[in-house]
Amino acid sequence: MNHPRSIVDPLLNGLAHTVIGLIRALPLRTVARLGRWVGRVVGCLDLRHRRMARRNLEQALGGELTPRAIRRTVWENFGRIGENFACAVRTADMSAAEVRDILEVVGSEKILPHPEVQPPPSRVVAIGHFGNFELFASAFGFAPGYRFATTYRALRQPALNRLMQDLREKSGCEFFERRLQGDMLRAAMSRGGLLLGLLADQHAGRSGVWGPFFGRRCSTTPAPAVMALRYRCPLFTAICYRAGLARWRIEVGDEIPTRVEGKRRSVADITADINRAFEAAIRRDPANWFWVHNRWKQRRLKAGGTPRPSVESTLTST
Repeated sequence: MNHPRSIVDPLLNGLAHTVIGLIRALPLRTVARLGRWVGRVVGCLDLRHRRMARRNLEQALGGELTPRAIRRTVWENFGRIGENFACAVRTADMSAAEVRDILEVVGSEKILPHPEVQPPPSRVVAIGHFGNFELFASAFGFAPGYRFATTYRALRQPALNRLMQDLREKSGCEFFERRLQGDMLRAAMSRGGLLLGLLADQHAGRSGVWGPFFGRRCSTTPAPAVMALRYRCPLFTAICYRAGLARWRIEVGDEIPTRVEGKRRSVADITADINRAFEAAIRRDPANWFWVHNRWKQRRLKAGGTPRPSVESTLTST
């Protein structure tokens, strides 16, 4: 008897190929409109995530937005999510010249070193689920001399995972599976010339750094701070804003200091600076962020359990 997954996986793979083929055949603005419509339909049907988005907005921005503004932001957020996911499939198939027509990058000069420095030293960029965040992989044309790289977590369905990676790797960005390819990533960082983008805005569990985000404690990945400290790389944030229908703008923030007077800052303090930059970006355009994620999961400690080593002790020992 066939295992259910052996039947479901080919069906999902075939459906995904069909949907991607249809999206690629359409103009980008049409894809954006369809994505917004699908996103809002999902918002009507998906009560659980709609409640999640509303609750997160109320707890994060309840003192700044009226109840009516929060409801409108939730609906716009679902429309944006649909638009961004649909457009991400379409933009992954676009040439560098085509990407330049729909994407503006502001502040890239903050990242670029002096031209005489060869190979250019690696940089770490903390990014989040803002706008069409998949466009970060296609923005390498705005930082000449650099190789772009990021990490990902493989999907459980091998066929779908290969399909997603085929789409992403067309951009020229290097992808490292975060659980299996750590050695390869470390080697790439050591060679220099790498612009490493790391998603840093979702719940990181027990291995994360606990600190405030919109005044509420949550777990944040320490990866951007740890990598910047370990390889002595400058650290930045970058936000992808929606500039209009099927148009985006990536803005690079000011460098986040990892050392003060030659002394290392703590991973917690660096991570708090990243969270503050993300807070400012969310306040600027609340519908542009991924509110349907449970960012503020509560810490759960097992009775009698031994504490994990701190992030900083792990960093010091490597």
